[in-house]
Amino acid sequence: MNFTSPAFLFAFLPLCTVLYYVVPPSARAVRNAILLAASFLFYGIGEPSFVIVLALSVVINWVFGLFVAPGKRHRKSVLAFGLAGNVLLLFRFKYAAFAISQLNAAIGSQLVVPNIVLPLGISFFTFQSMSYLVDVYRGNAAVRRNPFEVALYVAFFPQLVAGPIVRYETVASEISGRRETLLDFSEGLNRFVEGLAKKVLLANPMGTLADAAFDGTNLYPTYFGAHGVPPVLAWLGAIAYTFQIYFDFSGYSDMAIGLGRMFGFHFLENFRHPYVSFSVSEFWRRWHISMGTWFRDYVYFPLGGSRVKTKFRLTANLFTVWILTGLWHGANWTFVVWGIMYFALIALEKCVGSTQRLYLTAIGRTAGIFYTMFFVLIGWVVFRSPSLSSAKVYLASMFGLTEGNWNDPRSAFLLRENLSVFMLASVFATPLPLFLRAFLVRRANLQPTWRPIISVLKEIWHPILFVCSLSCVAKGMHNPFIYFNF
Repeated sequence: MNFTSPAFLFAFLPLCTVLYYVVPPSARAVRNAILLAASFLFYGIGEPSFVIVLALSVVINWVFGLFVAPGKRHRKSVLAFGLAGNVLLLFRFKYAAFAISQLNAAIGSQLVVPNIVLPLGISFFTFQSMSYLVDVYRGNAAVRRNPFEVALYVAFFPQLVAGPIVRYETVASEISGRRETLLDFSEGLNRFVEGLAKKVLLANPMGTLADAAFDGTNLYPTYFGAHGVPPVLAWLGAIAYTFQIYFDFSGYSDMAIGLGRMFGFHFLENFRHPYVSFSVSEFWRRWHISMGTWFRDYVYFPLGGSRVKTKFRLTANLFTVWILTGLWHGANWTFVVWGIMYFALIALEKCVGSTQRLYLTAIGRTAGIFYTMFFVLIGWVVFRSPSLSSAKVYLASMFGLTEGNWNDPRSAFLLRENLSVFMLASVFATPLPLFLRAFLVRRANLQPTWRPIISVLKEIWHPILFVCSLSCVAKGMHNPFIYFNF
């Protein structure tokens, strides 16, 4: 099931909300049971054959959790077995076929490459399961004796299939002791609407243009393949995908955070306007924050982090983290190269040292943003491409190294047709809307005559967004969330 589908918007979510709130707050176990049943139903509708995988993951991690709590004997060994089990589950479904195919290519063997279907959201719920074990082991949060409470943490439907990755210690107290308020519900609903609008009003149109460029055989059969695509279209597609993946994933995160808040859960932010970053390091402090902090706290810091004696050790720690980050996104050499690129850039920034003085001037800040976005854009091309050879051809097209024509009439037509969406995406990818909101609030406080106008705008903004989003949903402008693939 998809957050943008009519079935979710007009049946699943309203029914789940009504059933949840007709139960009195004192019956916390019943409310949790409703959310748990809704979560498995949500997953089962989309992945009926893999519900058992999710259930087994929950049960196994609940059992391991009982034996890794402080005071238990041999708990370090139990933790190692539990983490290894989660890694093996992920490897079995996500990487086994890739590993066998690469082994066949390397040594000439003829092992059968299995045709394995990837369970929806396996990377997300596996990482959350590992977070549960580690946080219990460290004593950061209490072990759960009730397996249904572990199941609710792992399988809660708002963030089950595409994140954000919720750390156990951040929501442990809310599983059995949260307090729902009308303010939380209202703000959560507004946050959900904002995420819905990001997805259907910005990400989907950008995705259509990106697909036209990356899958250019439909529009340019004579250019694609060995000859690439026209350079202007290549740049349009790369920029469109840069916007698409941001609004797609941040929109899903907004919807997940909003849904969680509607039911009393407070998830941490997952994006903070990454496309205005002054450096690549800052970009990754703003992009997919839940994944970045997961690797930082559960991989980078245990390896020693940056508090090591030699730059070689620091480089090795960064390399490990970024290879794993790349592979987390998928079993393809494109993701490996994508991770290595970010490793090289961040390692260089760390070795050069602080560059904060550079960003004290407007020229320095502008240069930092352009430098960061150039490499982010290049990275997204590699990330989006089905193979390294395709990425090579596409990048060559962008820089005019193929036979594509710069003066391409269809590229100009696509630019004109999508110019308004590009402009909106450019604005809403920055903090400018937040600055405008703060300005209007200050204006209303200083000039009472503005207050009725600001109040009306505040009341109608989210209903307008919702109606506009529903019009796109009704037209069938459906595009699956990109991170469903991971």
